[in-house]
Amino acid sequence: MSAIGRPVLLGKTIVPVMHRVVAVDLLILVLLAGCNAASTATARVTPSPSGTSSPIATATPSSSASLNSVRYVAIGASDTVGVGAVDPARGSWPARIAALLPSGAAYVNLGVSGSLALQAQREQLPGAVAQRPTVVTVWLAVNDLNATIDPASYQDALGAIVDGLVQGTSAMIFVGNVPDLRGVPVYASVDKARLLAGITAYNDAIARVAARSATRVFVVDLFTGSAALVSTATVATDGFHPSDAGYQLIADRFAGAMRAKGIPLRS
Repeated sequence: MSAIGRPVLLGKTIVPVMHRVVAVDLLILVLLAGCNAASTATARVTPSPSGTSSPIATATPSSSASLNSVRYVAIGASDTVGVGAVDPARGSWPARIAALLPSGAAYVNLGVSGSLALQAQREQLPGAVAQRPTVVTVWLAVNDLNATIDPASYQDALGAIVDGLVQGTSAMIFVGNVPDLRGVPVYASVDKARLLAGITAYNDAIARVAARSATRVFVVDLFTGSAALVSTATVATDGFHPSDAGYQLIADRFAGAMRAKGIPLRS
């Protein structure tokens, strides 16, 4: 996510999941994927200096991977990129989930900082469908909320992404809703009642989109019990984005929802 008026960082990273896992101490102990060049190929996309989406590169699964291996694609904005983490490529919440995927899986992060849902529909959805994913996560809301996009228009844009994934892939789709942002430092001067009303309207829109394809699309609840997500320990020094500790908590929420629907993630 990106606050209004803040510089944005374009991010798009493709990281295949490897056969071994190492422990790295950032602010918390995080499982991260190591690199095994003998069994996997890595494709990387260089961010575009213009702030627009770069061409999509395709991750190549290892030759030992089965046809039914997990292919995970993340759609989102700066929190999907990992802004606020010490090492965004490894510290973002999708990267932390990717580190839990089984051997032979593939992970593609299409997140673009500052993206609105309508922009993600144009810039990220086609690349996501092209990857033939089996699992997709979508977390796009706070930029739209900050930009005062009305809930109905936001629902239309998010719905176009989700419906496009349902129609164009066989993936299970996990959509994050909006945490209770009232405790986030950047919103200190914002009218809290108005902010909560906006969050509630957006979360209702997300629930309606998911309900259209209830057997394929699942809401990841980041609002309920979200005090830990917006504490001083889990918000980065910019007062807005998650810290490494915050990204771990977000990853835990998504991973729990994914495990509940049978996605094979390591504990």
